[in-house]
Amino acid sequence: MRSYARIFRYLTDYKGRVALYFLFIVLSIFFSIVSIGMLMPFLQLIFTGQQALPSGGGHNLVLDSVNQFLQQQVEQSGQLAALAIICWLMIAFILGKNLFLYLAYYTLNPLKHQLVNQLREDLYDKVLQLPIGYFNEKRKGDLMSRMTNDVNEVEVSVIGALEGWIRDPLTILLTLVFLFSISVPLTFFILLLIPVLGLVVGRITRSLKKISQEVAQKFGETLAVLDETLGGLRVIKAFGVEGILRDKFRQGNERLRQARNRIGYRRDLASPLSEVMGVALFTAVLYYGGKLVLQDQLLDAAVFIGFLGIFYNMINPAKALATSFSNMRKGSAAIGRIEEILNAPITVNEAPDAITIPAFTRSIEFKKVQFSYGDTVILDGIDLVIPKGKTIALVGASGSGKSTLADLVPRFHDVTAGEVLIDGINIKNYSLRSLRSLMSIVTQEPIVFNDSIAANIALGQPTATPADIEQAARIANAHEFILAKEQGYQTNVGDRGTKLSGGERQRVTIARALLKNPPILILDEATSSLDTESERLVQDAINKMMQQRTSIVIAHRLSTIRHADEIIVLQKGKIAERGKHEELIAQNGIYKKLVDWQEVR
Repeated sequence: MRSYARIFRYLTDYKGRVALYFLFIVLSIFFSIVSIGMLMPFLQLIFTGQQALPSGGGHNLVLDSVNQFLQQQVEQSGQLAALAIICWLMIAFILGKNLFLYLAYYTLNPLKHQLVNQLREDLYDKVLQLPIGYFNEKRKGDLMSRMTNDVNEVEVSVIGALEGWIRDPLTILLTLVFLFSISVPLTFFILLLIPVLGLVVGRITRSLKKISQEVAQKFGETLAVLDETLGGLRVIKAFGVEGILRDKFRQGNERLRQARNRIGYRRDLASPLSEVMGVALFTAVLYYGGKLVLQDQLLDAAVFIGFLGIFYNMINPAKALATSFSNMRKGSAAIGRIEEILNAPITVNEAPDAITIPAFTRSIEFKKVQFSYGDTVILDGIDLVIPKGKTIALVGASGSGKSTLADLVPRFHDVTAGEVLIDGINIKNYSLRSLRSLMSIVTQEPIVFNDSIAANIALGQPTATPADIEQAARIANAHEFILAKEQGYQTNVGDRGTKLSGGERQRVTIARALLKNPPILILDEATSSLDTESERLVQDAINKMMQQRTSIVIAHRLSTIRHADEIIVLQKGKIAERGKHEELIAQNGIYKKLVDWQEVR
């Protein structure tokens, strides 16, 4: 049950509602049992023409009170009047049962939905908190599967069975107490047989957790193929590999079908098996009780029939409880996959006494910085000072550590050794929000959201006026193309900005960065994927944005950084060369080779 600790922890926030549900369920069970118990005086009156207490009379206060009342009615008004009273009492008790059952569901349903909502919100919050490095190891489709399919599985299999965890055990317990008050030997006989039912059903459901994990994994793989297909349709069609992707999806889908079949066979076996076992148990009780009536004469026939009616009322909850445990086994696999995300360590933590950085005044400094990813060393012994207002360019081959070095400044990763300082203070001492408020980042792949152009530019600046947005767009060379759109600044950019060209998306992201008006800019190959005309427009916008700002520029196209105040050449995670463009050319080293390859003069 440890896997359900989070669900129970959620429940502790709603103790009052759970207690109310508990009360309504107890009242519903009580009225249900008593309504069936009314069969005993009814049959006694029909068969014998008089009223008598059940065997073991005096132990069941409810039936004793009803019998005493009915005996008085028989003596005062006759048997027919007593029979009418019994019928009305049965109707009243059934109404009471269903009224309290409805109130129980009315109380519980909002709670179940709240628990699922809270689980989704906790998952989403954790995704926002996790460091970027966490997602480098995970397939997006698998993460989406955990946040959709697995949460739905928890809702159906676990939360859906929540009411049964309280209702069914209570029904069984209260029914057994009622049965003990009628016949102790017959109830003991039932208690000896019930564990057999639990053992048989338990053997069937034990394997459900393992198969459920397999189903979730196969679903995640299938969703990952779908996500890759939607993101790469242009490449898929251009290279004519529709058949390969189709086969890959079908194979994954077939494996998912087979796994779901296996879990379906075992899950569906639990209900009919429990029914067969329940009928077998009922017939065994029927035989033993008949023996007590016919041979031992320890039980009255009318009382025995009433006993059977109450006992049969316990069989369905027992079956439902077996099904609930089956679903819990199945749902525990989904909870396990969700817990992997919720329990993932947050490696970039904010200090409890973090301070707010008021402004950037002097410099950014890397002091003996090392960064490793697992056993792989990405950066090793970086010493670098970036004075305020200067532009530093990072160049080098792919995998040399350029992007990682830039990502350390906003704390997308934390250093393994050494420290990063802003104005002489370790950035770990600053609050994340105030630290990142000093920076704007423009990446190689322009990220826009499915909203209007204005909303994308104003992202992070909700109080920006239309004039502010337009001014930022003008500086970013975006104003003209935005006005050319049918709805201007209110034009929806589509999913991932599909309604805009690459250059247009990039200029929107630059306008977004400009509107934030930060003192520090991080430009990660912002023009490398653009055509010549778009590059010119974007580069012009970048040049305007970099004025009077401290800039860290990562570039493959060296022509864009030749006027940087200092160029840092990285090789295998270390600074191999540093200096201005002309100085590095004169050194005739790594940078010179990179320039020659790109024919930059």
